[in-house]
Amino acid sequence: MDDLKGRVALVTGAGRGVGRVLAEGFGARGARVAANDISPVNLDGVVESINASGGEARAFVQDVSKKFAVQTLVNAVTDVWGKIDILVNAANVEPTFSLLEMDDWDWHRTLDVNLTGAFLMTQSVGRIMRAQGGGVIINVVPLAGRYEALDRAAYVASKMGLLGLTLQAARELESYGVRVHAIGTGLKGLGYARSVQADVMDVVLGLCDPEVLTGQIVEIA
Repeated sequence: MDDLKGRVALVTGAGRGVGRVLAEGFGARGARVAANDISPVNLDGVVESINASGGEARAFVQDVSKKFAVQTLVNAVTDVWGKIDILVNAANVEPTFSLLEMDDWDWHRTLDVNLTGAFLMTQSVGRIMRAQGGGVIINVVPLAGRYEALDRAAYVASKMGLLGLTLQAARELESYGVRVHAIGTGLKGLGYARSVQADVMDVVLGLCDPEVLTGQIVEIA
């Protein structure tokens, strides 16, 4: 299938999990995939898998929690392909410490990657999409089972913050033709599940394991 042929998809956290699933799926559907992760170890395998299957992908190793690294990443992708049509914020860390035992370093690192990283990527890529006249931004927010747990304070705080960022970004970027979505389990219970527009999101739902995302989407644009 080539329903995304000609589009450029930048996926953070592409070395594993949902990020890898979406990166490989976008590649199989004709998109040019900019696969990002903080480590090249898993990333190289993703890129090799996409290219071996007839797709087109390149690895971009950067830490999305750092502003300079994000700008370097975005510049590198546009230098190669000239645009970014799809952004997936899937970079994620999930420490398992109780609230009373967690070190502040783990707290800050979790928010830096899961929330600040998504903000920096959305801001930088959003400016490009504004100039292009449109695009799609997808934030991965799996929450089911997490906010009931007793050892996920930093993770849940970061993902609830990411929902807020999604809502605000969707409103602010709508006039530029940029649609902003969040996907993940647990959203319906929070009252955020909405119907969504077709094309890219249809592809995303087809790729994601129902056990991971259960077809629940947020779209406010």
